[in-house]
Amino acid sequence: MSYPRELPATATCRCGAVRLRITRPALLTMACHCLGCQKMTGSAFSLTVALPAEGVEVLEGNLVRGGLQTEHAHLYCDFCKSWLMTRPAGIDWLVNLRASALDPHVDYEPFIETFTAERLPWASTPARHSYPGFPPPEDYQPLMEAFAAQA
Repeated sequence: MSYPRELPATATCRCGAVRLRITRPALLTMACHCLGCQKMTGSAFSLTVALPAEGVEVLEGNLVRGGLQTEHAHLYCDFCKSWLMTRPAGIDWLVNLRASALDPHVDYEPFIETFTAERLPWASTPARHSYPGFPPPEDYQPLMEAFAAQA
């Protein structure tokens, strides 16, 4: 299922100070089991909706960089410090939004899972495709096409 289903959709941080508008359909949904995501979420994995960057608009509030200060921009609410999205380095057209920021997010289901090599032994998802790290670059286009076909 493509998420968010109805556009435009909204997303917020925990305190509501940051409000986002989503105007483009999801390209892919993911669960990442890497150790960094485990530490940043305080959970077994992070849940992500990959979106075209031009389809994510900040309506209210301020986003600040957080997490590791690497080439990837992990963006947080300036007030409550909720992790809202990541802008991967070198991929200017993409935003990885935390699925839990979407209003509502109860229908969210990851289509792929990444970094299963670092997965906690008890953590599982219903993802249809699994990768021990990131998928190889040549897999992304077929994955996005398969994701779009299920909508």
